[in-house]
Amino acid sequence: MNFLTQLRNKLCGEPKPEHLQRGELGERAAETHLKALGMKFLTRNFHSARGEIDLIFRDKDCLVFAEVKTRSSEEWTRPAAAVDARKRRLLSQTALDYLRLLKNPPIKIRFDIVEVLLRDGAVREIRHLPNTFSLSRPYRYG
Repeated sequence: MNFLTQLRNKLCGEPKPEHLQRGELGERAAETHLKALGMKFLTRNFHSARGEIDLIFRDKDCLVFAEVKTRSSEEWTRPAAAVDARKRRLLSQTALDYLRLLKNPPIKIRFDIVEVLLRDGAVREIRHLPNTFSLSRPYRYG
């Protein structure tokens, strides 16, 4: 899709594909859920050259990088299963890019996954899986 088509779609209110709408719904639900747990929201959809992190929070003395997986069915696997070794490596690299922007503060970090399950286009269940994985090898922080 070229730039003019993208611009026209944005200006004319062309609907987003359904999977993107589901993803945005899941991210909003996950953000609300984590805030209700007492976490401080920092940013959404942080991009670097190496990837994207859905949500970033501060939980007491820890920086939390949250990956949100939204599904309308668990028929085959749990949503968290989509965060495979390749995805963990990209999240690790992107988290290190974010920390570099902050000038590498002395802070604990963790990676959480939030599973959002939908039914008929509405949030049915949210599962927060804290500290699901560590920085991928060979990466280190702190």
